[in-house]
Amino acid sequence: MNHEFPLTNSPNPHIGRGKQIVRAHPEIREYFKPHAATGAWILGVVGLQIGVAALVSGLSWAWTLVAAYLVGAWASHALFVLIHDATHNMISGKTVTDRVWGIICNIGQGFPSAMSFRTFHLLHHSHLDEYDYDGDLAYHWEARLVGRSPIRKMLWLVLFSIVEVVRPMRLKKELFNHWLVVNALVIIATDAAIFLAFGAKGLAYVVLSTFFGIGLHPAGARWIAEHYTFKPGQETYSYYGPINKVSFNIGYHNEHHDLVRVPWVHLPKVRAIAPEFYEPLYSHPSYLGVLRWFLFDPTVDLYTRITRRRTPFDSERDVMAA
Repeated sequence: MNHEFPLTNSPNPHIGRGKQIVRAHPEIREYFKPHAATGAWILGVVGLQIGVAALVSGLSWAWTLVAAYLVGAWASHALFVLIHDATHNMISGKTVTDRVWGIICNIGQGFPSAMSFRTFHLLHHSHLDEYDYDGDLAYHWEARLVGRSPIRKMLWLVLFSIVEVVRPMRLKKELFNHWLVVNALVIIATDAAIFLAFGAKGLAYVVLSTFFGIGLHPAGARWIAEHYTFKPGQETYSYYGPINKVSFNIGYHNEHHDLVRVPWVHLPKVRAIAPEFYEPLYSHPSYLGVLRWFLFDPTVDLYTRITRRRTPFDSERDVMAA
């Protein structure tokens, strides 16, 4: 197995490409604005989760598990994507309001993750693939423990929701703030309300939806697809298939990193306006194919990621001023 992440001397590729796209296609600026209708989608998906929780409360535990894997995982994954847009203030454009939208998403997931995600995801953008600041990279001990065994990689994916809780602790950034407390208290209260209204099965459905949605599931493959090195030298990968229809275009990941001010609804337009920047890049045709590659390719492990040493941060304002 590998014993270290491969290092690159190249700067974050997205800052330069974003600037080039804006210069070549200045009309793309019209999509640099929040999308308020995302709030309605949040309420709809959370409502779906509560509705299914009510439905499974009268069914067997087996059906609760089936519903969580086949329905809830997709819904919880969609809510992660909507938290992602809230993190970039792409719903109302106001930090406090979009923090609240992120917490509302967590109601349909049963776990208070929105505020911690906000902190480490913004670091992921500003310090892409830097070990001390990018929580998307594995711990060294984690990578060595998992190795290249298909069984251990499978177990790692099953437990990825726990991994996501632990990883931010590595970052050289203070994560604690009062919003974390607010987030936790709100979700404890709403979990209690779901339990009182729909019993243990209703609450289990909501929580298991999140456990499955970022685990061993086609939706969970997205966490592998975005930045694991499938083609030498390429750090970020998009996916343009049908799953984008139920995951708010999160597959347009190069487009998002290049132009973080564009909300989910307009990301396909970025590729349509600037195809010359994206057609040369490799994109994944299938999330199931990504899972198969990750689990069973004997050359792939958690070190199959490009990294860089700490670099100065070029802000999204630089891209907009290009």
